[in-house]
Amino acid sequence: MDRCFCLYCYLFRDCNKGQGGNDAFVIDGWDGWNKSDRLRDHVGSKCNSFHNTAVKRCDNLLKPVHQGLAFRSHDELVDSTNKGNFRELVQLLADENDKVKKAVGSNAPKNNKMIALEIQRDTANCFAEIIVKSIIEEIDGDVFCLLVDESADVSGKEQMAVVLRYVDKLGEIKERLIVVVHVQETSASCLKSNIDNLFAKYGLSIKQIRGQGYDGASNMRGEFNGLRALIERENSSAYYIHCFAHQLQLVIVAVAKKNDDASDFFDMISLLLSVAGASCKRKDMIRESQQERVRKAIGTGQLTSGTGLNKKQSLQKAGDTRWGSHYRTLKSLSNLFPEVIEVLQYVEKEGPNDAKRRQPRGLLDYLKDFDFVFHLHLMLLILGHANSLSLSLQRKDKDILEAMLEVKLTKQKFQQIRDDGWDCLLQIVYSFCEEHGIPKLDMDEEYIDRHRPRKKTNRTNYQHYRYDCLNPIIDLQLTEFSDRFNEVNSQLLTHIAAFNPKNSFEAFKSESLMELAKSYPDDFNLTQLKDLDRELNIYIDNMRADERFADLNTISELARLMLVLVLPIATTSVERCFSAMKIVKTILRNRIGDGFMNDCIICFVESEFLSAIPIEDVIVRFHKMEDRSRRGKL
Repeated sequence: MDRCFCLYCYLFRDCNKGQGGNDAFVIDGWDGWNKSDRLRDHVGSKCNSFHNTAVKRCDNLLKPVHQGLAFRSHDELVDSTNKGNFRELVQLLADENDKVKKAVGSNAPKNNKMIALEIQRDTANCFAEIIVKSIIEEIDGDVFCLLVDESADVSGKEQMAVVLRYVDKLGEIKERLIVVVHVQETSASCLKSNIDNLFAKYGLSIKQIRGQGYDGASNMRGEFNGLRALIERENSSAYYIHCFAHQLQLVIVAVAKKNDDASDFFDMISLLLSVAGASCKRKDMIRESQQERVRKAIGTGQLTSGTGLNKKQSLQKAGDTRWGSHYRTLKSLSNLFPEVIEVLQYVEKEGPNDAKRRQPRGLLDYLKDFDFVFHLHLMLLILGHANSLSLSLQRKDKDILEAMLEVKLTKQKFQQIRDDGWDCLLQIVYSFCEEHGIPKLDMDEEYIDRHRPRKKTNRTNYQHYRYDCLNPIIDLQLTEFSDRFNEVNSQLLTHIAAFNPKNSFEAFKSESLMELAKSYPDDFNLTQLKDLDRELNIYIDNMRADERFADLNTISELARLMLVLVLPIATTSVERCFSAMKIVKTILRNRIGDGFMNDCIICFVESEFLSAIPIEDVIVRFHKMEDRSRRGKL
């Protein structure tokens, strides 16, 4: 029988032993890697049983890659209590299996211990390159949209993530990470240069881009010198769409900055979070008090118990870059209001000095005022609708028409709140006041400004809270929606709406589709445009007559039967890559190289591809790497 050249059987060194197999492979190398039939025949050989066991156990060694965990440890000496994930896994397998034990650690021949850092890096690179190759093959030379963002890692190095959004052969919308690369600076020219290098490496072209999705930073969206502009100079069909989720966040922040009452409200919330969450003791007091309240409510039948119900809660701190965090903060404050009051009363009484006691005293006065309750529930109402829209916009399968419609419906909801939502909002505010013993205001009485209590306002409470608070804040929201989501009103997206298949292609207009085709000169020349003008009416008649298209309601559903242009909605996939980067590159792993980090992040993010990679493909690619000296290392 031919000597075994299987990496797994080599690793555990029990297959073909004594027949010129593994030992010869290690020392002499192997010159038959291109004979893949011999590899397939090997699986059916007499070492089949052990081979399959070895493959299974080697798959276990890849868990650190799959989980985004570090391979190495700071101390990998023999007497170390923690040698790192990889070595500890190898040791675990050795302890459980005598055959493995004979092939690893101190029992391994010479230096062939299979624990070299270079081998681990190369293996991770093999997996990452196969994943990216699979993504490029899925695109298959077709058009795609480019999503880019940059962020600093834990060691302070600026990293750029590149995600491609495309429609695969089955008509499914996909967003795939292809690289996380270190950039020396975040200028548009530097980012563009790195993108050019990436495209050259994988055989992609700027001409394939049909959409660009970035955040609102000037280096990204600048009309003259931004990354957007540099790409549009080479490809006029690469239309830019400002990330809808980012725009929504800017709408929310704009309200807090431009409206004095809303700005004061959020300033007080920020102070409250710093005081109530200033120490672990205060946080524990809130959690324990909340649990005691829940136990009493369950005992009196006000709450029901069950799995997943009545979990411990804590005040959540808001962040400007975390979509929906302001809503979660206000929601937790509303749910934990009695506990927050209790903690503030404790700090007021037990504070170390007068200054520390004055802060909670002022906060208590504010929290027990009708003005706070009104703004709390007004912002909960607004941010609740904004949060629902934000979560929807972050879906990978969201198409541009669905996003446009949902933005429009959210604006309509805000307009409805302004016109008809007063009574419902006031009822919610009154109910909260009654529950927590806060004095209610008579809407017909004169409004007293808490900042200037002696000055006449000549306004009733109704006039102030409806026309000075509710309406201006909603108006700001509506104005910001119109300004920020300017792409929604652009001609390009208006023409795309003609693709909507709802109600038997009711929105179909040949004029709109002709204008849309003219927006992509690289795809339609003059002759094709003339043909398209004649063919569109025939096309729509066929679509309406075909039963397969009868029940379609969205462009995403249409795309499953017909490949269409899909523009980017949000850069959420890129943001998630940076979340993965924080898992892969941690404070204790801050010296990981850029290439190794990129490979680990790709394997971690694109786990769907990782789990489907045949191990044989990795072995073949591993052998084809330029560094042939690894044969000696093996």
